[in-house]
Amino acid sequence: MSDVVRVALVDDQALMRAGFRALLDAEDGVEVVGEAADGERGVELVREQVPDVALVDVQMPVMTGIEATRRIAADPALAAVRVVILTNYGLDEYVFEALRAGASGFLLKDTEPADLLQAIQVVARGEALLSPSVTRTLIGEFVARPPDRSTAPGLDCLTRREREVTALAARGLSNEEIAAHMVISPLTAKTHISRAMTKLGARDRAQLVVFAYESGMVTARGGTR
Repeated sequence: MSDVVRVALVDDQALMRAGFRALLDAEDGVEVVGEAADGERGVELVREQVPDVALVDVQMPVMTGIEATRRIAADPALAAVRVVILTNYGLDEYVFEALRAGASGFLLKDTEPADLLQAIQVVARGEALLSPSVTRTLIGEFVARPPDRSTAPGLDCLTRREREVTALAARGLSNEEIAAHMVISPLTAKTHISRAMTKLGARDRAQLVVFAYESGMVTARGGTR
């Protein structure tokens, strides 16, 4: 990745796009490469510009943000693009569907400017794309519903170590915390996470967490199967 993070804005509200653009244009190291007012045009924009990060509203005309995310995630030419879902409502069913579709995380539209800028940098670097605090909030939602094993990928392909780090990641631990818990180096923890994502076809840590809960690998009480 270059020193400049290239961002695409996809939102049907012109005022919202203008606000995000003004904030991002004022930041060194961030470049807004284009805007789109609906999901279909958003997918076209991402294909044209191949940004590092696409900020995508979850509810839009013509094509929803969820379907736009699904199409971006399914395009091999856009494998490096990270989609961050924008929502007014916090953790709702739309957000879960977007994560399943391949989104790297989500932001509330009233997120503080400093938090938005930090989130874009974190996502662009390909690091923990859902912060531990956000992951723990996700966990609180997932444990309230039964696992959906019909749609979850099989986890038998994972080694014992990979299953262990996946379960710890699903509980909201960072790589450093996983390393301390398992008495391994942070680099080894990161390697295990990367291998688990590759085997399961997860684009990033966010999807890995979704897979862990949907499969029932991690239980409501924080245990593992």
